[in-house]
Amino acid sequence: MNIDKATPELFAALAAAQLEIENASKSSVNPHFRSKYADLAEVLNTVRPVLAKHQIAVFQSTGFDGSLGTVETVLAHASGGSVSSAASCVPAKTDAQGIGAATTYLRRYGLAAMTGIAQEDDDGQAAAHQAPPKAAKSSPEDVAAMPDRLAAICI
Repeated sequence: MNIDKATPELFAALAAAQLEIENASKSSVNPHFRSKYADLAEVLNTVRPVLAKHQIAVFQSTGFDGSLGTVETVLAHASGGSVSSAASCVPAKTDAQGIGAATTYLRRYGLAAMTGIAQEDDDGQAAAHQAPPKAAKSSPEDVAAMPDRLAAICI
């Protein structure tokens, strides 16, 4: 999260807005998991009126670099202050529909995170039902080499 351009007025307005913003209603149905979730429209309809009342605008810009989709969410106050956060993911498919779906997902989760609201994680359920990968067995030599491997990864 980038708060370099935040102002005390913005923080006060966000605090006041968060007292009024309710969690997004889970009105959309995911037939694959037979669950309900709050879609992007519901999240926007939940937060925009309250943010506007407190002079906070929402901007979301999108990008795709050929492999990674990114959405930057900006909350800007009438005083000139702003906060922003970017979220990225690799789309399941890199055609227009796949990139669009990933962008919608990132917009929904980015805005929910920036405004402090909860919603059901319909996509996360798929990950929760997958078996965890099996851990590879390590030899004593592998364990001894781990600090070197970690140093190479972190550089």
